[in-house]
This record gives sequence, C-alpha cells and structure tokens, in this order.
Amino acid sequence: MTASHSTPADPRPALAALLDPTARTWLDESAAKVAADPAAVRRLFPAVRRRCGHGRLTDYWTVDEAARAVLLTALPLRDQALADEITRLHRHGDPAEQRAVLRTLPLLDLGDLALPLVRESLRGNDTTLIEAALGPYAAAHLPHAEYRQAVLKCVFCEIPLDRVTGLDSRADRELARMLADFAHERIVAGRDVPHDILPVVRAFPDVIGAELKHALTDVLTDVLKEEG
Repeated sequence: MTASHSTPADPRPALAALLDPTARTWLDESAAKVAADPAAVRRLFPAVRRRCGHGRLTDYWTVDEAARAVLLTALPLRDQALADEITRLHRHGDPAEQRAVLRTLPLLDLGDLALPLVRESLRGNDTTLIEAALGPYAAAHLPHAEYRQAVLKCVFCEIPLDRVTGLDSRADRELARMLADFAHERIVAGRDVPHDILPVVRAFPDVIGAELKHALTDVLTDVLKEEG
C-alpha cells in the first residue's frame, strides 16, 4: 500500500555508475573536503546540481539528492552539532536542497533531533517537500498524532498515499476515523472521495457509519470497475 519503511539504499553505487568521470571526481573530492572541514559543505552543497546533474537516479533519489546525501553523510559531526549543520543547510537552501536534506535524514544518526525540519516542511504548501518529509525518518520518529495529521494533509493536498512511508504499519483506528470523517464531508458536498483512503478506512469497519458505508460501497464499485 505504501513506500517501504526501510532505510533507503546507499546512493553511491548508483551514482558511480551514472556520473561521468569529471562529476565523480568532483563529488569524491568534495566529500573528502567535507570530511576534513565540515564548514565546506555550506559552499559545496549548493553547487551539486550544477556539477552532477538532477535527473532521476532511483525510485527514491534524484541525482542531485543522492550526491548531496553523499556530502551530508561525509560530515564528521554527531548529535546536536550534526542537527545544527543540516538545519542550516535546509533553512538557507532552495526547495531542491531542502528535499535532499529531508531524503537524507534516514541515513543520519540523529534520533529525534531532525523532527523540527520535518514539522517545518509539513506546515508549508510545497507538496514536493511534504512528500519528501514523509519518508522513512518521519515514519520512524514522528509522533502518532502528528503523523495522522500529516496523512490527512496529504489527502487535502492530493498527494497519493502510496508516497507516504510507513502508512501500512502506522495506520490505526484514529486515522481511519479521521479519513472516514473526511470522506463523509466530501460525499455530503457532492465531491469525489480519493480512492487511496479506502484501504485505511475499510481496515477499521467500526468507524464507518451506515450512510458512509453505502456511499463507500459505491466508490469501491467504481474502483473495481476501473481496475477491471
């Protein structure tokens, strides 16, 4: 139903296969500079897209996100010092740089220290940042109430729920109730109900009232017709 909860794969092998020799050399040398002097990342991080490209690399990474992840994982910092540095990069970065920070969080040993970055992204309206924020890190660390609200925001923003990491394991009765209420409001207003909320709602049938059950039956019938 959703993206895997697991940590994303190390992007370096895929980058090594894709980047040309000039870009590979630049990235290797940049990672070494960051490892020797953490402050160097502030200069090198914004240059990645120009030096390495920005096309799709894997299902999880774009080329620039993956290359920036290499720089972030080269930082010789720990705990709050690491959190402070990636926060600086996120706050001063453009959306592409912010997405790279968010997608790299599962590869960094930060505990809950990066949750403020996730929360900041979820408060905004950039759907690409919301989607990036709801990756494996948020699935593992975001408190239940905030995770539910984030899922509901995805529904409102029309972000497909199969892009929300961990929903298959973190969906609970309260989230199902919230989505059932949302579906009921849409039906009363004569609007379509997003099909991807149905698995969550139907997993907790006691949250579905009689009126909603009838309406969702019609929606499910339409879904099956489309899939058939």
